Amino acid sequence: MSRQEAARAAQAAQRQQGPSPAAMPLRGVRVVELAGLAPAPLCGMILADFGARVVRVDRCPRSAMNTDVQGRGKRSLALDLKRPQGAAALRRLCLRADVLVEPFRHGVMEKLGLGPEVLLQENQKLIYARLTGFGQSGKYARSAGHDINYLALSGVLSKLGRRDENPYAPLNLLCDFAGGGVMCAMGIIVALYERTKSGKGQLIDASMVEGTAYLSSFLWKSQNLGLWNRCRGENLLDSGAPFYETYKTLDGKFMAVGAIEPQFYEQLVKGLGLDSDKLPSQLSFSDWPEMKKMFAAIFSEKTQADWCRIFDGTDACVTPVLSFDEVALNQHNKERGSFIKNDQEEISPRPSPLLSRTPAVPSPRRDPFIGEHTQEILLEFGFSKEEIAKLHSDKIIELNKPKANL
Repeated sequence: MSRQEAARAAQAAQRQQGPSPAAMPLRGVRVVELAGLAPAPLCGMILADFGARVVRVDRCPRSAMNTDVQGRGKRSLALDLKRPQGAAALRRLCLRADVLVEPFRHGVMEKLGLGPEVLLQENQKLIYARLTGFGQSGKYARSAGHDINYLALSGVLSKLGRRDENPYAPLNLLCDFAGGGVMCAMGIIVALYERTKSGKGQLIDASMVEGTAYLSSFLWKSQNLGLWNRCRGENLLDSGAPFYETYKTLDGKFMAVGAIEPQFYEQLVKGLGLDSDKLPSQLSFSDWPEMKKMFAAIFSEKTQADWCRIFDGTDACVTPVLSFDEVALNQHNKERGSFIKNDQEEISPRPSPLLSRTPAVPSPRRDPFIGEHTQEILLEFGFSKEEIAKLHSDKIIELNKPKANL
């Protein structure tokens, strides 16, 4: 290993270990996250990764298995909110909390006596984040939905898909996670900052429809530049262009091509063994379909590794499409420490973005079992051992301390 490689490896290791948790930017922030599906768990994990103490309030009694695969850094309190004693316990938690993340359908918290008009009155510093698909008002506010429905209503789904095919949703990444979980986390952090000046909390209405529409601001503005004025699947960035596409290789893998600028396109053409003087103009839309066929035929003649050897170190904007099994082994990702392992040897992405002085220090421990920290949390929030014992005997809480493996 060269001196330069050793230095890069040391830097990556240092980034993985990170500084002491005491230096994390959200240290001291108490978050109560009501257990839900994908968006709220991501929001809570982001806050936990950057230092917040996140309590996940799980349902009690357990009606199903734990579906939160984004429980890193959280602790679990199993609590029956449908019973008055359970709702009262949550109110006591919120008296000492900085943030409440609530993902339920419209009106559920109000029925439990836990709406913002109650909790914000009792704790005026509380940031009450409501994360839903359609938001707290409007025609669809009370309707059920999933990522694809929110994506449709945002306008973004109409732009996604290939020529002559139906629109398609890219998994549930855009609404659930980007427009929902990430936008909600951003709103919470903004509200926390504002609270340092006003001393007051506030209500956050995080709509996945609006969050996704906001993410798509570029699409709205760029229509005027001619980037999205053609039919779906015929534009520059939506699989219409031969130089912004994925191509299958000889070994059944794929290469991603993003050579938009003329100087990058020239390097792509050169790497493919073609002469640009003998090809149609890069922006000749009518020639794009035939150009794609030509590029596809050439890419199919070599393996992914062959193409990496040709394009690595160039500005052709050609990269391999990596599987989840491959990303952590990629040289670039290894040098940056982009993927981390927990104490169960499970690989996951390192928190992003990377802060130079107070980066996130994700917990290396496994995700919590439902009810694993119930007693610990209640004691921390001021409940006596006698009160905890009463809640347990009344089946308001569950205590699920895992047994040690001997």
